[in-house]
Amino acid sequence: MAEEAEPRRLRGHKATATCCIASRDRPGLIATSGEDGCICWFDLRCKDVQLVIDVGIEPITSLCFKSGNEDVVYVSSGKEVKSFDLHMATSWKPLESYNYNKEEINQIACNSKSSFLACADDSADVKIIDIRQHCLYKTLRAGHSNICSSVQFIPWRPWEVITGGLDSKLVMWDFSKGRPNKIVDFGLPDMNNNNGGQCYNPAFVHAIAVPDVDMLNRTDEICVVARGDGAIDVINIESELNTVRSIKSTKARKGSKSISKDNTRAAENENLDQNGGKRLHLDYSLDGHTAAAACVAFSLFGERGKYVISGGNDKSVKVWDCSKFPYAGQTTGINNDLVRMNINLGRKVNWLCTTPTDSENLVVCDTSRFVKVYSVS
Repeated sequence: MAEEAEPRRLRGHKATATCCIASRDRPGLIATSGEDGCICWFDLRCKDVQLVIDVGIEPITSLCFKSGNEDVVYVSSGKEVKSFDLHMATSWKPLESYNYNKEEINQIACNSKSSFLACADDSADVKIIDIRQHCLYKTLRAGHSNICSSVQFIPWRPWEVITGGLDSKLVMWDFSKGRPNKIVDFGLPDMNNNNGGQCYNPAFVHAIAVPDVDMLNRTDEICVVARGDGAIDVINIESELNTVRSIKSTKARKGSKSISKDNTRAAENENLDQNGGKRLHLDYSLDGHTAAAACVAFSLFGERGKYVISGGNDKSVKVWDCSKFPYAGQTTGINNDLVRMNINLGRKVNWLCTTPTDSENLVVCDTSRFVKVYSVS
């Protein structure tokens, strides 16, 4: 893979660009948000910003398209989520507005059937909104003890969602029942790599990415985690959940009627945290990030899902080759060829996405007001 000497700069925001998303149905169409409270729409085949939506005075923290209808975009700002129709955007009037979160929302996500919207916030709660009935469906709580920073639906498990938080935990939920299926605690000593700490920052979960269903033949059923200590962890979701079922099955066979429910649950969570399935740890020793990893995404260009792309506070973007990931364990077969490309930005990365047009485009929001587009091949 090669890198352009200078990126293309997209102008439209008056303050720091916070988030970017790429259309899956219309290659080259991207939406970006900023601390100026605006959404900018760009078509990479054109020179200038196509449309600007003035959402409000508060910074926009997250964006997502409505699955199956990308003319509709959901926007989080403060404690509120609004939806806008691209064809009605000049009126700046939202289609819907949801005010269920008690604290600032950090990320929103729409499920593949366009039936639910998940909103993770500073209170550590996750609100699941029924966007067909326009009402609150469920509140997920007690999984995180600190800010819930990220949320994604699991496409091949229609009633499950995965969240990450600044308590260093990754939680897999059954949102129909409102309870965790599995908790992975990156703060535990045995969850850290034996190479020694790469930096003193805790292993906070800053961002997570889950592949689309059409990527699974290349990626396996995984979740990729961007951590505060700079590491990128690849977690095999199905292996983790199989471990849970195995533990529960063993306990059921043994029988433990004499143990209280609370003690059983505490012991079970401790076991779930420390007995994982197939995990891969990508850190600085593999040419990874040397400061907190802020965002992560699967590539949409070329062979969709072939690359995992991460951005960090070390002012760099790493392109990891998924085809070389050894999913059989944490260390077996890992080598220094996993990073196919490294881009030095000069600024910390806020968010990134990818989209194909005439070239393979990597779109980056850093701490400036310009959205940068790198052409890779």
